[in-house]
This record gives sequence, structure tokens and C-alpha cells, in this order.
Amino acid sequence: MGRADDCHPQLPGDKAHRTISRHHCLLDINPPDIRIRDFGSLNGTFVNGEKIGQRESHQTPEEGARIAYPEHDLILINDNEITLGSTVLTVTVFVPTLCAECSKEIPENLKASAERAPKIFQCAACREKAEKANRRDPPKQKPKVCARCGADVSQEVGENRQGDFICARCKADPWKTLVPLLETAEQGDPNLLPLRGYRTIKELGKGGMGAVYLARHENTGDQVAIKVMLPQVASDERSTDMFLRETENTRALNHPHVVRVRGAGYSQGLFFFTLEYCEGVSVATLIESRGGKLPLDEAIEITLQCLEGLEYANSAEIPYVKLATGGFGPGRGLVHRDIKPGNLLLSGAGSARVAKVGDYGLAKAFEMAGLSGQTLTGQNMGTPAYMPKQQLNFKYAKPEVDVWAMAASLYNMLTGKVPRTFPKGRDPFLVVLQDAAVPIRDRDSKIPNKLAKVIDEALVDTPAICFKRAADFKQALEDAV
Repeated sequence: MGRADDCHPQLPGDKAHRTISRHHCLLDINPPDIRIRDFGSLNGTFVNGEKIGQRESHQTPEEGARIAYPEHDLILINDNEITLGSTVLTVTVFVPTLCAECSKEIPENLKASAERAPKIFQCAACREKAEKANRRDPPKQKPKVCARCGADVSQEVGENRQGDFICARCKADPWKTLVPLLETAEQGDPNLLPLRGYRTIKELGKGGMGAVYLARHENTGDQVAIKVMLPQVASDERSTDMFLRETENTRALNHPHVVRVRGAGYSQGLFFFTLEYCEGVSVATLIESRGGKLPLDEAIEITLQCLEGLEYANSAEIPYVKLATGGFGPGRGLVHRDIKPGNLLLSGAGSARVAKVGDYGLAKAFEMAGLSGQTLTGQNMGTPAYMPKQQLNFKYAKPEVDVWAMAASLYNMLTGKVPRTFPKGRDPFLVVLQDAAVPIRDRDSKIPNKLAKVIDEALVDTPAICFKRAADFKQALEDAV
């Protein structure tokens, strides 16, 4: 937030708002969580009267930007008064209220009339149904238990969260959550059809959102990767439907340079996917095994193949896009939003090796559905390192952000470094907003001039990203080499 053109929302630059800095603060929204951080503004940021950041009057904007100001979480339910200089904004944060019977969202203005017992709500349709069935007693509050093991999770989930929740002990060991699902799949559960017949062989990787396992089908011998994603918050019907709808878009992709999602589902608080198995390694792992960078020919070959996958996905027919009417319908184009060497996978060996774009939007869709329990600033440093400034408003990210990130990945393959320099202590998101990429020949003077010019051009994001389509960047690379 601030007066600069790249702020969303952009606040007026008139006399009444002169006390607002160009880049004043970051309002980081991942419903229902919101946190705010000052960017070293001259006149400070205040939340409910408490100052959360402001540079000293003698400090320059550059000096103020190097100070790591604390993040402040806004309060659920209450109105939060945010003061930027002399401008006051009010932000109200609330968790949607869901019907205890059908999980339908109840509008805030009907919440009082829908409450049947303390924090137990029924929509009008369910109330009418209950009355017809002569239910005279209000529904009893169900204890909050882990969807996997049944343990009491009242202290973990929080009183304002509704939906399925997995306890910390089950999250710590995704294997123990997957094995029962595989057993239940064999018993014919229709929700687990994509898992039927598979047996796990080994763990392929593990992260904050879950884990990936290699599995083989007992009858066909077909190998797949099973990805388990564990929500860090309670997954209600609305967030689950939102994420699974995005999953349907990913499943619609079918291209030799995109890792195929074969099946997907949700059961007892856990999301799972069967993915095409790539027996090679990620490009990030390959870079590390080669001492920190790749030979030019190899890096270009990987990049060109991945750009083919991006061009396809950025214009592919997908079943669900947001329509102007507010509903969803068929459309074109899926944005990955998390292109980086760790999400570029290799399959095969030698001349038969193929590079593929993996995790097509799953992690970002998980975050946007609110299932990760983290806001953008809660993520690690890997996110802004491959992010153009246009992606900070990531809800509206366009395909061009994937092209920029692919150029950043090539930069990393060739130099072992990321395009921008992130000084210790300086806010990484201010670096994304304010700093240009370092010319690649400043990192390695051996990069050919013609190629360096194309890469540097691809990493321009002010005032706009240069290459809008993956095909354009691919053509420019081919012409340069």
C-alpha cells in the first residue's frame, strides 16, 4: 500500500494524503488471516493506536527499507484501525460462519438470527427442516477432534475455525496419514478411487505442506508419485471446494513438458494426488550436484523444454475460470505462480532426458484457498527470489509472471545466483518492488553478450514485464544461441 503506481491499493497522491510514502506498508492477505508490516515509512504505520514501524526522521527511504520491522497480525472479528500518516483506514476481519448441518455460508447480517446455541449456527433451510422434524432442542456442539486419529484438537484449531482438522502429531508424520487411506481405498471408498491398488515404495520428499511418495500399482506395475498435502488450518467445505476446483484445472493439462496430475481427492482432512513419476531429479538438485551452476548448453536445453510446457499451460483449455458474473465456467490459461528450479523436474537420461514443469499451481492454489495457514510473508525466502513485482498482487497474476520466473531460473542455472540481491536485514518484498535484476554478465562475464541481452530483457519488470508469452521468450533464446 502506498502512493506508487505498483501499489494495490494505490492511495491518492494529493495534498490530503501527502503523509503517505510511495511504498508505505505491506498488507498481506490470505483469508481469513491478514498481517501488516511497515516498509520504513516516514510518517509511520499504526494499528489500533500502536506504532508498528517508522524510520527515524534523519534516515533516508533506502536506510529505512533496510530495517526489519515486525509483522503485526490483525484481529479476527474486530474492526482494525490502520493509520498511514494522516490517513485512517478500517479493516474488518472475520471467518465466514457456516451452517452446522450443511456447511453453507451464512451472511454476516443473518448471523444473529441463525445462532441456535453458543457458536452453533443453522441456515434458514436447515432450521425449517429441523422444525418440520419437530426437533425442539438446539443442536449440541460437537467436540473438535482430529479428522485422522480422533484426538481432541480444541486447543490447536482455535474457536473461530470450522471444518476438518488434522492434529500436530498426524501432520508430523504424513506416512501415518497415507497408509490408512490406502487401506480404506481397497475397501471400495469412492472418494479414494485414485489410490486404489497402489502400494508405497519409498518417500521422495517432504516439506511443510506434506510429503511425496513413490508408489506402484499391484496389478499393472504402473509407478506414480503420491503427493499428500496437509492443511495447516481447519478445511471447511468452501476452502476445500475452491482448492479441488483449481485441481481440476491442473488435471486438464496434458503435455510432455508438464508433470501430469492423474488423480486427486480429499478425505478426512487430507488432500492427495497421484502424479506422473519423474525418475530423475529436480533442476535445483542437479545444480547443487554440479557445484552450483550448469553448463550453458544444458541450461538452455532445460529452459527451452520448460518454456514449451509453460506456453501450453498458459493458453490451455481448462474447466474452471472466474467469470464476470461471479460464477465459474470453461476458459483458457493456467498460471503456475511458483516457477523455480525446485519445481522443474527431469525424467529419463542422456539424449532421452526430458524437462517438465512440476507442481503446476498446486502449492499456490493451496495457499490461496487459505489451507496453508500462512500468508505470503510467512513463506521462506525462496518465494520472492523468483518473483517479479507484478506477482506481489498474486491473486491477479498473469502468465507473464511465469515467463519472468523461468528467466530467473535460467539465470540461476547459469550463475548459481538469483537475479536480485537480497541484502541481509532488508525487507525482501521491498527488494522485489524497488530493485532491478542485476545484469547477468555482472555475475558471470563469460555469458555470451547476445544471450545476456535476452536474459536481462526477460528480467525487466518495471514498468511492465517485457516478454508476455513463453513462446516469445523461447524464440528470443533460440535466436541468441
